[in-house]
Amino acid sequence: MQMTFRFTKMHGTGNDYVYVNGFEQEIENPGELSIRISDRHFGIGSDGLILIVPSKVADCRMRMYNADGSEGAMCGNGIRCVAKYAYEHGIVHSDRITVETQSGIKTLDLTVEDGKVTYVKVNMGVAVLEPACIPVTAEGDDFISQPLVVDGKEYKATCVSMGNPHCVIFTDHIDEMDLEKIGPKFENHPMFPDRINTEFVEVVDEKTLRMRVWERGSGETISCGTGTCAVTVAAVLNGLCKREQEIEIQVRGGKLYDTYKENGEVYMRGPAETVFDGEMTI
Repeated sequence: MQMTFRFTKMHGTGNDYVYVNGFEQEIENPGELSIRISDRHFGIGSDGLILIVPSKVADCRMRMYNADGSEGAMCGNGIRCVAKYAYEHGIVHSDRITVETQSGIKTLDLTVEDGKVTYVKVNMGVAVLEPACIPVTAEGDDFISQPLVVDGKEYKATCVSMGNPHCVIFTDHIDEMDLEKIGPKFENHPMFPDRINTEFVEVVDEKTLRMRVWERGSGETISCGTGTCAVTVAAVLNGLCKREQEIEIQVRGGKLYDTYKENGEVYMRGPAETVFDGEMTI
């Protein structure tokens, strides 16, 4: 039986998803749908699918699916677009909104110009450093600048959870790295039982970082919001940047601005943009 659904394609610094209004229509088998629509030749083309649905504890709830159909707990670029969609489609009417995710309720502040949301600042919550909670199969209270052997090479890795697990590697010449080769080896390393997102980071100065990212379930993407937050935390913990200082993180899709607060919370600020609205029958 065929199904027709309406959607909006949106992106945050190039991290693009297909958004479906779950207040108006119900989607069955969203994981399978995400695989279908994410294909950039035979589908719509995206990094995955995000459903915006009712919540009993927040203004709305976000459900996020990767391009391989797996459900993710959090998406930093995606949640900014959820806020933009919810405001511009009348789901919420305030420039401060709450969104329920699998990693908790997030509060977002919107910058609105002529009725359109241009920038969103998100309280991404407290960075998780305990290996068992990331998860990483390592002992101790944290996993900061620890040796990690991948494909026969030793790296200094710092692991952080921002709702999703991240492994941060500070290195040089990130543009020359073959992420298609090394990315899957990090993602499926036995130390990461739930797989891992990996960020390869080049330090420009104490206020500027450059990043490439390999996301579990999606491969290399040109931006990752929770990834830039994890990178900010890792940079502070490794003495490369300072707390309470907004850090510019340059990704292939643009720039994000993150701050690691003294209380452990991480704030992310960045754009949210609509690409087009459409309708698809499958």
